[in-house]
Amino acid sequence: MKKLVLLRHGESIWNLENRFTGWTDVDLTEKGVTEAARAGDVLKESGFLFDKAYTSFLKRAVKTLNVVLERLDQEWIPVEKSWRLNEKHYGTLQGLNKSETAEKYGEAQVLAWRRSYDTAPPALAENDPRNPRKELRYAGIPSEEIPLTESLKDTIERLLPYWRKAILPELQRQSQILVVAHGNSLRGVIKHLKEIPDDEIVHLNLPTGIPYVFEFDEGLNLLRDYMLGDPDEIRKQMDAVAAQGKK
Repeated sequence: MKKLVLLRHGESIWNLENRFTGWTDVDLTEKGVTEAARAGDVLKESGFLFDKAYTSFLKRAVKTLNVVLERLDQEWIPVEKSWRLNEKHYGTLQGLNKSETAEKYGEAQVLAWRRSYDTAPPALAENDPRNPRKELRYAGIPSEEIPLTESLKDTIERLLPYWRKAILPELQRQSQILVVAHGNSLRGVIKHLKEIPDDEIVHLNLPTGIPYVFEFDEGLNLLRDYMLGDPDEIRKQMDAVAAQGKK
């Protein structure tokens, strides 16, 4: 049996402040580190031994992965980082408080920006200091590939080539793969794996620090998927994520 574990990073500083984060490189909170450690402990208790791990270029995901591997005593496994696993780019919304933005534009508009399939927030201007095309970490990437805003559809389109070229072949060769990334990049993977319709993906909210396990047969046919942890607590956390965009 093949197992893929998807893990959204632990709580970040801007998660705590209820801000749109996107590609802004904010750190974990103390609670976020604790969530990462708890995820590592849960995975260890469940007997996971990973062959390889993947994460994004953003420190909240990288640090979460480091903590998880330390708790598992598996820091020696190969780790690959890719900008294609970065969070959805939130354009000019980055840094804004979600509730205040809902007050200004309405909850329906904020829900569309946050969770819909094909609605992107307003884009950054090319000369905006937040433009990731100006950052050293993205220097080797063609400028036209680096987004200034994204819908979930856009996020999936830049993520799936990496999934098909890197992660999927590794899962075919190995038994257990760990991917630590972000709420929307992981929603994109989940939409693809479970074939969730465009109009239903709006209802998927991923809590921070909860391992999401996908089990496949040897032909990589999905057998089942489940989150590790107390179902009632997980549901509360998912509801809390959904409520972030309310007034």
